Amino acid sequence: MTAAPSVATARGPAVVLDGGQWRERARAHRERMARWTGPHRERRRRGEAHPVLDFLFTYYSLRPAQLERWDPGPGVALRDAAEFLDRPGYVCGPAGVVLDVAALPRLRSTAEFVGRLLRATASRPARLGCFGLHEWAMVYRSDAPRHRAVPLRLGAAGTDAVVESLPVQCTHYDAFRFFTDAARPRNALTPTRESQVALEQPGCLHATMDLYKWAYKLAPGCPSDLLGDCFELASDVRELDMRASPYDLAAHGYAPVRIETPAGRAEYARLQAGFAERAAPLRSRLIALCERL
Repeated sequence: MTAAPSVATARGPAVVLDGGQWRERARAHRERMARWTGPHRERRRRGEAHPVLDFLFTYYSLRPAQLERWDPGPGVALRDAAEFLDRPGYVCGPAGVVLDVAALPRLRSTAEFVGRLLRATASRPARLGCFGLHEWAMVYRSDAPRHRAVPLRLGAAGTDAVVESLPVQCTHYDAFRFFTDAARPRNALTPTRESQVALEQPGCLHATMDLYKWAYKLAPGCPSDLLGDCFELASDVRELDMRASPYDLAAHGYAPVRIETPAGRAEYARLQAGFAERAAPLRSRLIALCERL
């Protein structure tokens, strides 16, 4: 691809992309995301639920068409791009169509919160001793598991015994809030929305998956390559999240991480550490974006 020239604008340095360049980037992003959006649409047409992958489109609120849509991010001018003027925040500049962040005042407050949260998270060491027990705590002593169509691998009594035999140490409010009433007192902490900035840490699988949420909350200010990187990481982390869960997902092609055993807990911690390492540069990119916005 031909290198895009840099130009100076009233808002600082920018990159200029001609029509062929930005359309190629938009096409590549759409095709990259189609690996997930295409099968998801097919499942919806068939009325078929997926206990692992649906989460990426139900718990997270970005619709497939929005995920496929390409945005250049701030500081990029697009030539031959009149269609962008129908989108909020895009205006005509001297070098082409650009995103005017000042036209989207909500981005400032969102970026302030997200930046504060991610900086706090990045400042802490990764804690690797939770072993994914949050999913177990969500069905502890419950007659109505969240994924009713999928059996519990150890049965109800066996699942309860695992929760009772290991320390529950969840730091993530949006996981903790789904704990059963019986499980909440077993957690070492009581995460709240107000304590989120004080508690989140980079070893948490849900904090890592949430990088995707923070990326789309910053739209259209978030470049789509960063959004796509965060989504791809979230998809990989979700797989471990559910492989380590109490559910038997063999019929869906997922081998369990048996956290009820010492070997399974060691495997979980090793994979968890790898995801924390992968997340660190994405978190840094999001922090830098928040500072710019």
